[in-house]
Amino acid sequence: MSSIPKKRPKPNAKPPSSSSSSSTSSLSSLMEPPQSFFPSTNEFLRLVAVLAIAIIVALGCNLLATTFNRQPKPFCDSGDIDSPDAMSDFCEPCPSNGECYQGKLECMRGYTQHGKFCVEDGDINETAKKLSEWVEIHLCEAYAQFLCDGIGTVWVREDDVWKELDGHELMKNGGLDSATYIYAKQRAMDAVGRLLETRTNPRGIKELKCPDLLVERYKPFPCRIRQWLTEHALIIFPVCVLLLGCTILLKKVRRRQYLSSRAEELYHQVCEILEENALTSNSINGEREPWVVASRLRDHLILPRERKDPVLWKKVEELVQEDSRVDRYPKLVKGESKVVWEWQGIKGVPKCFGK
Repeated sequence: MSSIPKKRPKPNAKPPSSSSSSSTSSLSSLMEPPQSFFPSTNEFLRLVAVLAIAIIVALGCNLLATTFNRQPKPFCDSGDIDSPDAMSDFCEPCPSNGECYQGKLECMRGYTQHGKFCVEDGDINETAKKLSEWVEIHLCEAYAQFLCDGIGTVWVREDDVWKELDGHELMKNGGLDSATYIYAKQRAMDAVGRLLETRTNPRGIKELKCPDLLVERYKPFPCRIRQWLTEHALIIFPVCVLLLGCTILLKKVRRRQYLSSRAEELYHQVCEILEENALTSNSINGEREPWVVASRLRDHLILPRERKDPVLWKKVEELVQEDSRVDRYPKLVKGESKVVWEWQGIKGVPKCFGK
């Protein structure tokens, strides 16, 4: 038991003194940041908004600087169309109706540059259109006059048209220079050549003519009517004759019906007058003649406009002649021979309408 070594007792730890605790608290206060060091939530949101606005302004300034300072790409030369550089991003393709050389674009005559394209000049196009319309009207009216009256020209030389266009009012008042007007005139003649008929005479001169379908629009209306009647004369003449014959036949039938009805009406009036005259002459003891002069009776009954037509009274005379109750005989009246009519029917019983 004596061989077991004895352990040395550890010295007891001493409690911390007040001076050491105060130093530790001061050190910890120095190491921790104050509460006012970190921003609040509102301050943090304001900071984010300011940073966003700054970034947007910086990007906008960079975009504007890039846009205004960027140099436009040159045009690819017209002669280098087959070159691989012509379709590259280093140059713009040369537009149609334009010629490009050393990166520059030059539009052909009659076209103006608008950005990367060559568009047609409106003034030249309008002038060419007016000139072509003037040539069309001039040639078609001359051809129409030839077809209607036999006066005018059919084929007109192109050189003569060129000379007339030189003196056109658009040459003086169109506002175009000489070279531009010549180009507009050439375009007008090209359009006219596509619209009108052309030929080359034996002298080798080109001539123009208004097409037959187009010239119909320029013929005067009386000329169209006259030509239409001439073309359809073989049909129109028989139709007109047939219509005229039908009209004459209808007129004759209506006239015959009128004469027949009017003659019967006059005949009945004659019978009444003769019968009344016979009754009156018997009642006054023969102081009045029982007969009536036929011509006086005619003038009394027939209207003045009907006296010009002798056929009407002849029909009345025929009806009277067929009536056995009326006697007709000549009589000397005041020294003149007259035909008189006398009623011989039953007195007082009118039977004229019962014939």
